[in-house]
Amino acid sequence: MIREGTRTPVFTLKPKISGNVWPVIPDGLGARMLAVLRQLEDSQWLDPDALRQRQFDQLRTVLAFAHKTIPFYRDRLDAAGISPGVDLTPESWERLPLLTREDIQDAGPSLRAERMPRNHGKPTPITTSGSTGKPITAYGTEVTGFFWCAFTIREHCWHDRDFSGTLAAIRHFRQRTAAYPEGLDSPSWGNSTAMVTTTGPAFMLSVHTPASQQAEWLARRNPDYLITFPSNLPPLARYCRDNAIHIPNLRQVCTLGEVLQPEARSLCREAWDIGVKDIYSSQEVGYLALQCPDHEHYHVQSENVLLEILDDDGRPCAPGQTGRVVVTSLHNFAMPLLRYDLGDYAEVGDACPCGRGLPVLKQINGRVRNLLTLPTGEQRWPIFGEGNFNEIAPIRQYQIVQKSLETIEVRLVALTDLDDDQEERLRSVILDSLGHPFTLVFSYLDDIPRTASGKFEDFRSEIGT
Repeated sequence: MIREGTRTPVFTLKPKISGNVWPVIPDGLGARMLAVLRQLEDSQWLDPDALRQRQFDQLRTVLAFAHKTIPFYRDRLDAAGISPGVDLTPESWERLPLLTREDIQDAGPSLRAERMPRNHGKPTPITTSGSTGKPITAYGTEVTGFFWCAFTIREHCWHDRDFSGTLAAIRHFRQRTAAYPEGLDSPSWGNSTAMVTTTGPAFMLSVHTPASQQAEWLARRNPDYLITFPSNLPPLARYCRDNAIHIPNLRQVCTLGEVLQPEARSLCREAWDIGVKDIYSSQEVGYLALQCPDHEHYHVQSENVLLEILDDDGRPCAPGQTGRVVVTSLHNFAMPLLRYDLGDYAEVGDACPCGRGLPVLKQINGRVRNLLTLPTGEQRWPIFGEGNFNEIAPIRQYQIVQKSLETIEVRLVALTDLDDDQEERLRSVILDSLGHPFTLVFSYLDDIPRTASGKFEDFRSEIGT
């Protein structure tokens, strides 16, 4: 089903059969991806009731498997009246308790399936702190990875990107790779697009690079598209605007990983006269919402997650109301996250004039991370090495606060205070990640509360406040 005025993706398909250039016969993985993309092209236009029915159809299979293989969920599902053979209803679904990060930390391996269904592949660990500073480890599969790729391609198609163009990524790269002045080069945009089509090359640069050097690198690379973090975009765009640095080929900026503030959109227009397309996702669940092709609000990716916005009493929010984001993965059988309180807040939007039946989020709050300020005055995206924290000590929550240009307070909620050796190891991990020999002061707390607005920042700078 192709609606008038919508964007139809144009792929230069990768042939499996030598010499076969038209019509192309793709390989098995490519054919499966094309089949899913075709279904996604149709499902975005379903009305909300039909979408919810499809979600519940898929969810029933996940719940039946969880009931059979995960004792943690069996008791919860039974108590909510959700058992195999019993019809799933919105009322019974809302009786299921929310899953918190503390639940995941406490449950540990008991949240994982005792066995896997066929063809889902080996479970893969995913460690994340989210916006709350409470590190958890979830597990994905080849199937969840496949859907991650499918929604990556959908996002490219929604925003009418030319796959033959060049893509620049200014992001965090492990082990301090992609360093200035050259960064890293790739012959393609990545594994997702490589399943079905050929693309132009991609260029990568560490987000730890100062804005002045990012601007020089970007002008030299002159890409068609740029992907980066929302907090990195304002200093980069501002520097380019103030120094008249033009990127002639740049058509569009894509942001992900945290909240995109209106200032970033404005600066992007001022600097390069182009728009920004934003992505809302989480490492443990995948794609949650994509910016509408025609508007600045977001469409929930209902084929991937069941997403609820709940008020303080646990009731669904109406358009115009803001509540906490609760998500359920629809394709994860290794470690299903059922009614998972993500720790974010979002505002529900009205139905979109574009005609898509996918639910609308008007605005996404939370997950804003401030920039780290070095003694030189340079500002960088802070990375703490939090994936290694639990290998050092049982840390339940952390918050890192920059008190001055030289001093950083590390606030910890742990089962026990760290000993000297653990503190030293943690200090080494943090300083190596930050890339500057700050003085670290450790503080131990029983709890690190949210702000009055309901947000939580795992990093906060007090410089200038």
